[in-house]
Amino acid sequence: MKIHFIAIGGSAMHNLAIALKNKGYEVTGSDDEIFEPARGRLLKYGILPEKTGWDPGKLAPGTDAVILGMHAREDNPELLRAKELGLKIFSYPEYLYEQSKGKTRVVVGGSHGKTTITSMIIHVLQHCGVDCDYMVGAQLDGFEVMVRLTDTARIMVIEGDEYLTSPIDRRPKFHVYKPDIGIVSGIAWDHVNVFPTFENYVEQFEVFARMIPATGRFIYCEEDEVLRGLADSISNTVKEPYGVHPYYVKEGTTFLKTSCGDFPLQIFGRHNLMNINAARLACEALGVADADFYEAMTHFKGASKRLELVGKSETCAVYKDFAHSPSKLKATINAVREQYPGRKVVACMELHTFSSLNRQFLLQYAHSMDEADEAVVYFSPSAVEHKKLPPITKEMIHSSFGREDLLVFDNSQSLKEHLLSKNWSNAVLVLMSSGNFGGIDLNEFGEKIISSQFV
Repeated sequence: MKIHFIAIGGSAMHNLAIALKNKGYEVTGSDDEIFEPARGRLLKYGILPEKTGWDPGKLAPGTDAVILGMHAREDNPELLRAKELGLKIFSYPEYLYEQSKGKTRVVVGGSHGKTTITSMIIHVLQHCGVDCDYMVGAQLDGFEVMVRLTDTARIMVIEGDEYLTSPIDRRPKFHVYKPDIGIVSGIAWDHVNVFPTFENYVEQFEVFARMIPATGRFIYCEEDEVLRGLADSISNTVKEPYGVHPYYVKEGTTFLKTSCGDFPLQIFGRHNLMNINAARLACEALGVADADFYEAMTHFKGASKRLELVGKSETCAVYKDFAHSPSKLKATINAVREQYPGRKVVACMELHTFSSLNRQFLLQYAHSMDEADEAVVYFSPSAVEHKKLPPITKEMIHSSFGREDLLVFDNSQSLKEHLLSKNWSNAVLVLMSSGNFGGIDLNEFGEKIISSQFV
């Protein structure tokens, strides 16, 4: 099979390219920009394009499939050439579905927690010796590639993003996957550039739930009022609600309370204890016994940038997290507060996504950082300009968050200097962003915070 990727450098795209190369396919690709870690990983597998840019000459009549990434535009010269030649063109969600026909598809959706739940399911299945294919949107400990495709696995576990499928396909990705077992972790308005009203956003999850067959399962968080109402309207499949798994925290470690005994975890936070219950129900549906599930979870270290520990000393800890929406900020800050009672919690977040930099959506952040002892927000005016949004100001942000002592920075260097100047004894810093605060190496910066106590 000869497969060509248009926009091969994307996070999901380059992982899919590597997965197909591992499957024995002939893989080529193009992109007008490829950054690390995609560049290094494509080079390692021998599929890094020789030069950046688009080259319609790479498309030939013998190409079996063309996979189109979100980064490409409708007028992309390679896409136009593929259409001219009559080649089969897929978005990566469509191609994942093609590869998973005949398998039991577990699709994990929701405005938050879907990466973690997907990661938990994959981890448990691997630990229990259950063969599965998968696609997940974050690096996992012990996994080289975040997409696996085989002809032998009878299960496919997919993180189901609600964003658009491709530049030429306006369907949400998780609709394309056609779930057998569908999970929704919660609904909190996002992607306002695609779903201009909350009602329109919720509708996408209702469509998803109604796609599950009568023989399948709809697993959903019953603590989410909107999701609870949606579930009440669903009658096409078996419904399984979940909440927070029983637990307790002892000497800085969270333990699961179960009928099989108590199990220590390497992760923490109330939202993770809900994620665990979602993963448990999915694994149960796939034949994994609870005792085996719990034992496997004691080895789970979490997904990349999901309350990931950067470094710590006896009196200070630094975490990085993907949180950027209001609901995610609240959940992450509350998790750190519970795990470190008595310590000062400093929460630092970046407004980086289209929604978060939107003037109207900013109002959704009201009181989302109130539980932190100190709250800091960073944004880049150039990012606002790049997204072609109306300018926002420090005053707008300060007013939107509804916190008088909120600090707002629009300069990355000033933010670094402020944080490094603080006394970090008996404190926790959590850095929350889907970006990198204007080019800060978060691992290196976290180590500087830790070491600053001893200077």
